[in-house]
Amino acid sequence: MAISKAIILFPFLCFLPSTISILYAPSPLVCNETEKHALLSFKHALSDPWNRLSSWSAQEGCCVWKGVYCHNITGRVIQLHLRNPCTSDSEISCDGFPLGGKVSPALLKLEFLNYLDLSGNNFGGIPIPSFLGSMRSLTYLDLSAASFGGLIPPQLGNLSNLNCLSLGNDYYSLLYGTQLYVENLSWISHLSSLVSLHMNWVDLHKEVHWLESMSMLSYLSILQLDFCELDNMISPSLGYVNFTSLTILSLSGNRFNHEIPDWLFYNLSSSLLQLDLSGNSLKGHIPNSILEFRYLNTLDLSINQLIGQIPECLGQLKRLELLSLGYNSFDGSIPSSLGNLSSLWSLSLLKNRLNGTLPSGLWLLSNLEVLLVGNNSLVGIVSEAHLKKLSKLKSLDMSSTSLIFKVKSNWVPPFQLEFLEMSSCQMGPHFPAWLQTQTSLWYLYISKSGIVDIAPKWFWKWASHIDLLVIDLSDNQISGNLSGVLLNNAYIDLSSNCFMGELPRLSSQVTVYRWILDSNRFS
Repeated sequence: MAISKAIILFPFLCFLPSTISILYAPSPLVCNETEKHALLSFKHALSDPWNRLSSWSAQEGCCVWKGVYCHNITGRVIQLHLRNPCTSDSEISCDGFPLGGKVSPALLKLEFLNYLDLSGNNFGGIPIPSFLGSMRSLTYLDLSAASFGGLIPPQLGNLSNLNCLSLGNDYYSLLYGTQLYVENLSWISHLSSLVSLHMNWVDLHKEVHWLESMSMLSYLSILQLDFCELDNMISPSLGYVNFTSLTILSLSGNRFNHEIPDWLFYNLSSSLLQLDLSGNSLKGHIPNSILEFRYLNTLDLSINQLIGQIPECLGQLKRLELLSLGYNSFDGSIPSSLGNLSSLWSLSLLKNRLNGTLPSGLWLLSNLEVLLVGNNSLVGIVSEAHLKKLSKLKSLDMSSTSLIFKVKSNWVPPFQLEFLEMSSCQMGPHFPAWLQTQTSLWYLYISKSGIVDIAPKWFWKWASHIDLLVIDLSDNQISGNLSGVLLNNAYIDLSSNCFMGELPRLSSQVTVYRWILDSNRFS
């Protein structure tokens, strides 16, 4: 699933029009007394174990309270920024410093409030308050990943001034049994000013007419409905899908189980920048009409059931920065035209049925940070000459291929890897000395890589002094005396080698399985 820089920036774009008049807030303005008492009532209904709202004191004006923004002329409260400060824009959740409790209807007294962000907090599965639908000044509402649960109130459809709406939870909320759902999405068509809609992990499976509802939003630029249990992108009753303003469409993790529909290419904006349909059991081929999206910078069709050859025409999408086609059933060779994608920083073709050699043009993609081609029937030699222009490379996967990684013993790579997966790929017979130049590596997986050599002493010292979490050297013929060696990596597998001497010492952070030191020659 693609991570979008534009999605990260877009809340700022929603926020911008309403901030022009408050760029210097918070400031020592005299706040409205009614609004001050409303905010204190709101605070009283919340649980705040980390004292995030400690500045909300009756002795201070509310315009200097943390998270409260007032209009710099009238002093009226116009924005509440109460996002959990631990929550990042990545998909990794953290506990952080969440607020909880209840959302008080005292907020209704903030009649000029246009921005409300409660995201990343923990409201313990309580429903989204229906009274929020009466706060008609709101242009920005973010309740995402805040552990709200139950039916999303259709009263939110009354917020006709809303530009940005984020309601989704995350995977971690579901683990604790908290999920939002809708029975009917018709209310959303009333949000005529909506530009950005995020409803990830909201259960929409009962809404069979979701396309009709969404297509009524003529200004919609960003639509994220990931993991919403949608099962149909084809609507026979809908003659025309009006998504001509979309720049980002993300529908990953649903269960469409059909071919990519034609409307996607003819009724979406030609200005589409990002398309994510990963994890949907989509069938069939990638149609050449993908060229309609000539401004596309992100295309993620991974984890589907797509077949046939990867189209050569993808090389004409010159603005592509991320191309993810892994975990499908593509066959044939990798198109040489992919070497034309000079802006590409991430290329994933993992686990397909691709054969032949890696196109020479791939080695000229100097912006590549991620190159994942493992689990394919690829052949050929990869030498230091191929890699000399890939100075930005951070992740490399050539595992389970017939590729031969052949470099000189004194080779110094131009890159600093963080992730290296080369299992079942020929790297030996010599132990890869170049690894000692890699100081940012956290994942090293080189099992079954044909190494028949003594593990150099520098390796164990190197492995203990960098943040290397995972080491797998299993199923080689690596030898060496490990007496006195301390292993402090989180996961390490040395099984099925020729190590000898006393068992190495394991620090408390090593995840120990019975077999990780098996089939060696320890005394």
